[in-house]
Amino acid sequence: MKSWSLKLGRFAGIEVFIHWTFWIIVAWILLMHFQIGHGLEQGIWGVFFVLVLFACVVLHEFGHALTARRFGIATKNITLYPIGGIASLESMPEKPWQELLVALAGPAVNALIAVVLWLYLNATGQIPDLSAMKESNSMLEVPFLWGLYAANVVLAAFNLIPAFPMDGGRALRAILAFSVPRSQATRMAAGVGQFLAIIFVFLGFFYNFWLVFIGLFVYLGAGFEASQEHTQSLLAGLRVKDALIKRFTVLDPDMTLEEAVSSLLDSQDTDFLVSDDDRPVGILSKNDIYRGLSEKGNDAMIAEVMDRDFYVVSAEMTLQDFFGEVLNKGKDVAVVMDDSSLLGLIDRANIEEKLLIREALRRV
Repeated sequence: MKSWSLKLGRFAGIEVFIHWTFWIIVAWILLMHFQIGHGLEQGIWGVFFVLVLFACVVLHEFGHALTARRFGIATKNITLYPIGGIASLESMPEKPWQELLVALAGPAVNALIAVVLWLYLNATGQIPDLSAMKESNSMLEVPFLWGLYAANVVLAAFNLIPAFPMDGGRALRAILAFSVPRSQATRMAAGVGQFLAIIFVFLGFFYNFWLVFIGLFVYLGAGFEASQEHTQSLLAGLRVKDALIKRFTVLDPDMTLEEAVSSLLDSQDTDFLVSDDDRPVGILSKNDIYRGLSEKGNDAMIAEVMDRDFYVVSAEMTLQDFFGEVLNKGKDVAVVMDDSSLLGLIDRANIEEKLLIREALRRV
């Protein structure tokens, strides 16, 4: 994802990125102004307003990130998209009151910005005539700070809608989690979100078609959140040793790819441990084999194409941590060791099998 994003900088220890799709909204704002007959000045003014508004979005995400930091949860980065910003927290707090504070911190920042702008506008006598503003046909006719005030009010209110993936959905889950298990609270909150999403879609066909897109976004977000929480509940209490692969093929780095192909065809393995003098030195996946064959041929050594940047984990690591530290970073397999002793391998497929078995047993 970072390769598709422009890094703005690092603030309070958190990297901030702009995804390439963000520039779509900039181009759309310019095009919209030109299509309704506005000149370049009005178009640039509209873009400037959007950029300042997204600066408020960044502050919104820092509200989440810095509140989460108070509870020992780090933030990987903050990324801006056309639909808003996302603070990639390493995890969500397990305690309901902590999750509630983290969820509400973002809208609270927008509310604070709105209050400060209102006080300034009121103190300087710049509160506009709202009836006159209804007749305006240009962004230039709307006072800049008033527009920013109104936008922050809308951002705070919109994010408090009790539906995933908005902050209001997480706040609702946290409130429900005070009285029911977190997994049940997630299902209930997701159900509320999907119900609201259906209403948005229905109203969108009669009033504003944008509500259809918002409804679809909310519906899919609520379903994804419920699915994620279901997976986390299945992972609870499981450790790497519970999904350990004890039977696996070990290859030598000096073997040829032709020999690796024989091992691939003779077994069900898709990832092979490469060991030198009983010491793991790499992981060879079937994709590495295909790539090596096409680029170097049958006689190339395994050492030339194997992945040397592999993870070594403990058998006592929780599967939840394994997801966060290994699988979510693009690796599908890791070596499991106890001090210097090799215990086995663990990969995504074996974890998924373990979860399917655990879910089936829950239904018995």
